[in-house]
Amino acid sequence: MHCLSFDEFFQGQPGDFLLKAIRAALEEDGTDLTSNAVFNREHQSQVALVAKEDSLVAGLPVIPLIMAEAEKYASGAWSYAAKVQEGSFVSAGTVLAVIFGPSRLLLKAERIIINFISHMSGVANLTARYVKALQGTGTRLLDTRKTLPGMRHAQKYAVLVGGGHNHRFSLEDMLMLKDNHIDAAGSISEAVKLLRQAYNPCPPIEVECRNEAEAAEAVRAGVDRIMLDNMDAAGITGALAIIPEHIETEVSGGVNLENIALLVKPSAGSRGPDFVSVGRLTHSAPTADFSMRFLS
Repeated sequence: MHCLSFDEFFQGQPGDFLLKAIRAALEEDGTDLTSNAVFNREHQSQVALVAKEDSLVAGLPVIPLIMAEAEKYASGAWSYAAKVQEGSFVSAGTVLAVIFGPSRLLLKAERIIINFISHMSGVANLTARYVKALQGTGTRLLDTRKTLPGMRHAQKYAVLVGGGHNHRFSLEDMLMLKDNHIDAAGSISEAVKLLRQAYNPCPPIEVECRNEAEAAEAVRAGVDRIMLDNMDAAGITGALAIIPEHIETEVSGGVNLENIALLVKPSAGSRGPDFVSVGRLTHSAPTADFSMRFLS
């Protein structure tokens, strides 16, 4: 797992966004009319969260947050115990956590807990597969802003658990010039000039380049990072050859497990890209298969 812990990651604004997502999920489900009819207020149960497949585990600390928020719908004392470490790899059949409390409360929280942890662990699993494919290349894996609304911080945390790195969290973190900005400004040089006129000090600037000529113009403009967008392996190699070492490079667009090693592989005597960004990590990750089992 990445060195940043759950509590460190979710300090401040990220924690606020996570709680908003949890509250929205509980509100979407409404009142559990079925459980309220079957179980009286005093009925208590013990449940176990169980892995149904081999998987990384991401999001266990979300469980007590969900339970605390679910008390607004079904109150009562409860306890929680993690049985594995956050970020660990477990085999099918492993008990991840045990929760004890009012049956109404457990059933209100059940699906929300599974949804969060299954999805976050799925993102971590897919990220780990991409990290493995990059071994030996020296290129670092980045996520993107292609995240589920309201779930960006949870997903980006899961990328860290899988061994990847985070790109921008918001439009404020880095100034990124895309084709729409460049076309509106008239050129890369003019777009960079407008940014530097607007902000002092100017945040780091990344430029999305579609070919070698645009990469050369971005070099002349003195930007901080150049993204080689939707280029084939030959185009990437040609662009990298003209970008000096002090400017960071990033490959993006159409990257998958089948082509990632080819796209980042440096040719003889040339540099490889510093980063490769993959939207699939967050927008297409399969969920991990976990279930909640009643023990009593």
